[in-house]
Amino acid sequence: MNGAPEDLYQKTPNSIVLYGTTWCPDCKQAKRFFGEHRVPYTNVDIEQDTRAMEFVVTLNHGKQIVPTIVFPDGTVLMEPSDAELAEKLGLQTKAKQEFYDAIVLGGGPAGLTAALYLAREGQETLVIEKAAVGGQSGVTQALDNFPGFDEGIAGAEFAERLARQTRRFGAEILEAQEVVSIIRQGGYLMVGTSSGANYCAKTALLASGARYRRLGVPGEEELLGTSIHFCATCDGAFYKGKKVLVIGGGNSGFEEGLFLTRFASEVDIVEFEPEVKASRILQDKVAEKVNMRVFTNHAVQEFTGESRLETVVVQDRETGATKEWRYDGVFVFIGLTPNSSLVAGQAELDAQGFVMTGANLMTRVPGLFAAGDVRAGSTKQAVSAAGEGAAAALMMRDYLKEVG
Repeated sequence: MNGAPEDLYQKTPNSIVLYGTTWCPDCKQAKRFFGEHRVPYTNVDIEQDTRAMEFVVTLNHGKQIVPTIVFPDGTVLMEPSDAELAEKLGLQTKAKQEFYDAIVLGGGPAGLTAALYLAREGQETLVIEKAAVGGQSGVTQALDNFPGFDEGIAGAEFAERLARQTRRFGAEILEAQEVVSIIRQGGYLMVGTSSGANYCAKTALLASGARYRRLGVPGEEELLGTSIHFCATCDGAFYKGKKVLVIGGGNSGFEEGLFLTRFASEVDIVEFEPEVKASRILQDKVAEKVNMRVFTNHAVQEFTGESRLETVVVQDRETGATKEWRYDGVFVFIGLTPNSSLVAGQAELDAQGFVMTGANLMTRVPGLFAAGDVRAGSTKQAVSAAGEGAAAALMMRDYLKEVG
């Protein structure tokens, strides 16, 4: 995400360059889009760079429009929508037909594995993914415990391989498409997307995964995307030589914290509970780092700062004392919230919002199955998600035989 300065002020840069400000909501949306799709780019704050501001004004014929995004081929997009960015990046956003044997909602390990199994059996299969394929695994630094990769594999590479394998068997994969409705009509399931397209299938799999949980404290919403993040591999490079705080003492927090030491000069981890939950091997790795500290039994209460983070207000839960910590950025890893709102009121959900299924992985909606992180009882591991995807595909195959 860091480009050579001499490349930033010409219409053919070496990488995608996003000119924006910290307060601009459209800039945040564009950054979020690039992050979700694992697209590398260079961010330039025109309020901190007068030369960049002059360049933007020149490109826009005297107007200061942000975001202005310049691509290596010379294309310039001003205030682009997600659809325009998707088109520019060459993502498939429209399916080749309207009816399929099976539709998979979500392109993580569960969804893609199910799709390749279904397509391999000759079922016409469509995968619809809001962001980039791979789900949470795609933005993980490395998968060290996935069988078959004895030396580990980068999350992005794993996602790309799985997508290629799925396409090789004939499944279609749509990206940058959000499913906004799924309704059972007669013997079919109707799936609607935010672009206005509608697709029909005899069976569908909800493999929409889960998203990072937020703290819900004052200042969090205002600083999202500028100083508060949920993806170290996406945004870690912005903190080269700076000081960052990781919130969450589980495996994710420790793994991402270790990754952030590639860029940040200091990485601290804070955990709400008196003890961290990370595995012993991760705790040992962090303990070996001279530029990492772990604070336990501290509650984050507030973030201060208008356009950039100024302080993190925390409470020592043992003494009750309030403290103000200063960091350049914060990365939050405190668990997952299921992406199940799409089927709320149709499928049965547990108290946390995860989707309940029977032994055959079908929900109470006939023909609608669920697998992976969105499903109640899942282990939230990539390997088990892939296994559930394969199992769901076999159950969906049997269902298709029954309904004819």
